[in-house]
Amino acid sequence: MGALRPNCYRLTEESLRSTQVYEHGIAALLVVFGIGFAAMPCATAEPGDEAGAPGPVAPQLPPVAPVAGPVPVPVASTDDPGVPAVTACSAFANALDSASTFYGDFADSIEGVERPDYGDPTISTTNTSGRTALREAAASALNAAGTPGLSPDIANPMRSWSFGATKLLLKMGLRSGGQSLNDTATQLNNDATNAQMACAAAGTHA
Repeated sequence: MGALRPNCYRLTEESLRSTQVYEHGIAALLVVFGIGFAAMPCATAEPGDEAGAPGPVAPQLPPVAPVAGPVPVPVASTDDPGVPAVTACSAFANALDSASTFYGDFADSIEGVERPDYGDPTISTTNTSGRTALREAAASALNAAGTPGLSPDIANPMRSWSFGATKLLLKMGLRSGGQSLNDTATQLNNDATNAQMACAAAGTHA
């Protein structure tokens, strides 16, 4: 029984040597493979660096058109000097003011007299200034009546007033009596009232 131990020992030692040789062989192979892997170039690359591969492209958005603001709408107003009624009625109002002032002075100088004394210095002076004012006012009223685009409702009484003012200044130059002058002046006032009412209906005044 004991003679078997040396043989077993010897068998165990040989097995150990074989195992050590095998391990040394494996280690040598791992070293060779390690050197081979180290010699290989690094093939990793960043995304998008491949040859011919385009990088990520940002999406193109259509241009945003500016938002248009509110468009102002012109509002018609009778205060606009371009409106025919405003232009004509304003000119006619000035004609009335001038005529009434200077003819009023003449009317005061002959008040209550059927046959005025045109030789009287006061009557003569006021007669001259009154006729001058009526002549200018008649021309202004006629121009106002001819304003382009003016309604006939306004233009007609203005034109009639202009003719009446011309008639009155002629009577003054001919030294007519008081009643004849009053009749013409009354017609002038009627025409002026009609023109003023037409102007008011158009939204302005005269």
